[in-house]
Amino acid sequence: MIEGLKFASTTRAVDRRQISLVVPVYNEEESVADFAAAIEKAAAESWREGEIAPHFEIVFVDDGSRDATAAVVRAMCRVDRRIKLVSLSRNFGKEAALSAGLKAATGDAIIPMDVDLQDPPELIRPMVDKWLAGAQIVNAKRIDRSQDSFFKRSTSRLFYKTINAIADHPIAADVGDFRLLDRSAVAVLNEMTERCRFNKGLFSWIGFRTETIEYARPARQTGSTKWDVSRLVALAIDGITSSTTFPLRVWTMIGAIISLLAFGYAAFLVAHTIISGVDTPGYASIMVTVLFLGGLNLFSLGLMGEYIGRIAIQVRGRPLYVVAETIGF
Repeated sequence: MIEGLKFASTTRAVDRRQISLVVPVYNEEESVADFAAAIEKAAAESWREGEIAPHFEIVFVDDGSRDATAAVVRAMCRVDRRIKLVSLSRNFGKEAALSAGLKAATGDAIIPMDVDLQDPPELIRPMVDKWLAGAQIVNAKRIDRSQDSFFKRSTSRLFYKTINAIADHPIAADVGDFRLLDRSAVAVLNEMTERCRFNKGLFSWIGFRTETIEYARPARQTGSTKWDVSRLVALAIDGITSSTTFPLRVWTMIGAIISLLAFGYAAFLVAHTIISGVDTPGYASIMVTVLFLGGLNLFSLGLMGEYIGRIAIQVRGRPLYVVAETIGF
């Protein structure tokens, strides 16, 4: 399959735009060749002979795979110069790998995609058309996620509702990383220095003229998902802490309310003692109060710790990722 890989080309020798497809991969040796073949087929069917089709490049970002993913992509690079590889020194996570791909891509427009083909290659043409019509960002919104598990659909819905209720700049619901980004938008993203990266929030924050296309998300074609519960929870926390300081403000308000109630109750006890004498204190009520306030204190400290930890990571100034090898650039 690798030996026969060729992108469709047109017969007209014209100056064409270049589209970069950025594809983070982790242990996907069985999927990368199928993805490239699907892109080839979609390009051939979307732009017919005689039309001015854009140039394509596929930038695979190997996020420290432990299988033969990097070796397979190297072989593909030798066959076609439009396939390129950025290999990271270890697993830094998808957000970092996507950032590395955005930095390396050379196209006039960049489209991040998943290698599992749940981001349909057939949508590339309508996204490019909207871009050529003036849009600087073209979001792909998932209107049907029936192919995803109930757990994934439910947690995703909860996450989008939560973050959009508190975020300083709400993100587009049911829009993943799959979108088209103009070179001007990518240039701004590449200048951002966040070490705890949440790209969906950054895509929303930068603004620019945005259009949306809708699609029904298909089932995963190859491989298996690398997202477990712990990774999803970590991504959700990164998303909330990088998008807003509202949780900190909430606990400031909760602390103020509890303090006012405590002072009011203290005044009541003083007055009650002066008027009625000293009552025998109740052990149960004291324990409930102590445990309740102690739990609130620990929770608020943990919340502040999440922000402080990210501040420490940012202050260290370590790079977001380390590139071990590039091929095809």
